[in-house]
Amino acid sequence: MRLLGESVYREHKLPLSVAGSVGCSWEQRAALYSIQLIVPDGCVDLIWLAERQLVIAGPDTGPRDVLLPAGLWSSGVRLRPGAAGAFFGRPASELRGLQVAAEDVLGTTARRLTDELAVAGMRERRAILLDAVTARAPHRDLLVAAAAVRLAPAGRRVSDVARELGVSERQLHRRMVSAVGYGPKTLARVMRLRRLWVPATASLAERAIAAGYASQAHMSDEVRRLTGRTPVRFLEYPTLTIA
Repeated sequence: MRLLGESVYREHKLPLSVAGSVGCSWEQRAALYSIQLIVPDGCVDLIWLAERQLVIAGPDTGPRDVLLPAGLWSSGVRLRPGAAGAFFGRPASELRGLQVAAEDVLGTTARRLTDELAVAGMRERRAILLDAVTARAPHRDLLVAAAAVRLAPAGRRVSDVARELGVSERQLHRRMVSAVGYGPKTLARVMRLRRLWVPATASLAERAIAAGYASQAHMSDEVRRLTGRTPVRFLEYPTLTIA
């Protein structure tokens, strides 16, 4: 659980039967009307937003600011990288950078879910959202999942990962665009950002090296591109969502 002033953000572990494709379920409530920074994390979310709207947050390649009304709960289920295409039933790249009404993707199922969520309690909402995700059997593209794991450590090159997996860079790019929403080079940048953001007591320069950036200038360029902020402002930002 993360406490933001009197605001609350908490994640819930999931059964092993769904953990391969689903990262977590989560809940959040802002104590005050606020703006939340959303940065790319390689994932997509099905969200019951502010107790009134069912939306899908597609794969991001840049920052988004989301307005959070005070005192209202949002609940969501976060899919791991590589499961989005199967969940959408279309290439994940079609929803890149978008937050859309769930009805645009799920059709009549979204209308039924909205009716159920509107009268459900907190725990029931988590179950409803998780059931809605697992009912679509969003199995991860195993090649893409393996590539995401291999791109996570610092210093890994896309060409090396493709070779290890027995495919060309072009094949890996095509599969990842469909399953994640963008290519392996973008995912590698996202992984570096995730490593940089992990709370630490080291200096910024030391964290940049540990995260896999070639230099402080390299870090500054990529962080600005993905978050719209300098590294210092990004790491100090009080209201942040990154899976």
